[in-house]
Amino acid sequence: MHVHAAPTGKGANRTTSVLRFSLAATLAYVVVTLVAGLRAHSLALLSESGHNVSDFLALLLSFAAVYFQSRPADHSRTFGYQRAGVLAAFINAGTLILISLWIAFEAVHRLSNPVIVQPKLMMIVAVAGVVMNGLIAALLWGVARDVNLRSAFLHMAGDTLSTAAVIAGGAGILLTGQNWIDPVLSLVIAALILWSSVGIVRETLNILLEGTPRGVSLTQIRSGMEEVEGVVDVHDLHVWSLGSQSRALACHVTIADIPPSESACILVKLNHVLHDHFHISHTTIQFEHVGCGAVEGCVVPMEEMTGGHEHGHHGHAH
Repeated sequence: MHVHAAPTGKGANRTTSVLRFSLAATLAYVVVTLVAGLRAHSLALLSESGHNVSDFLALLLSFAAVYFQSRPADHSRTFGYQRAGVLAAFINAGTLILISLWIAFEAVHRLSNPVIVQPKLMMIVAVAGVVMNGLIAALLWGVARDVNLRSAFLHMAGDTLSTAAVIAGGAGILLTGQNWIDPVLSLVIAALILWSSVGIVRETLNILLEGTPRGVSLTQIRSGMEEVEGVVDVHDLHVWSLGSQSRALACHVTIADIPPSESACILVKLNHVLHDHFHISHTTIQFEHVGCGAVEGCVVPMEEMTGGHEHGHHGHAH
């Protein structure tokens, strides 16, 4: 069992404070855009409210990830609670896909049945959004030391630009009187929500199904391991994600018929390669000196299949 302690000290406290402020500010802005959108009859503002719900959920997941990282593994959950945030992201992203489809449906309806909007109110609320999203993005940039927080930063930075588009739309309506600009903007925002949500669904579903992590090449990993002195062959290789930021590996490695004490240095070198080149820290490597057949996940030794002598395995876990 591996227990990874969470980051402690001033850095962790600052990260938590930034995320709490960001959550409170984003939630307040969601309420403001919802109320203003209803009063201004602006679908763009209403869709922006929905978009900022995705911001809130993204920040909430980042906050939850920081919290769950502080909880050690136990006998009931030997890998800890890393999958909880992944499952929440999958559910939230699925909900956001439905929201984006609803926004798109309403926008198409308004294109055929235009509604008069209040562009000044649109612009005032959107300016507040640009300021808020820009401030949160700047704060997240200051604490973005891992992939989780960097992704939250990119989310907020992108939304700063989309909110600026609402300002441009309000100015366009104010200057031209063309109310179709509002639903067209809504379609653009809905497309942004859909695009980001589908990406989250694909990534989280791959993790939940224990697929090979995105950007990981089993061929490269196998080649890197087989370059280690003493390794004859690597097979029955599996790599999967424990959470959004951690990976695990299990495999069989064929070596010469040597005592476990002599194979220890090979194990150290293998884990060094996996950690430094492929960012895999949790490994289960089984040593063997006779290749096994491709039957039921490599559980039948070749010599047993051909009537030979039973061969031994040296099991090593790291």
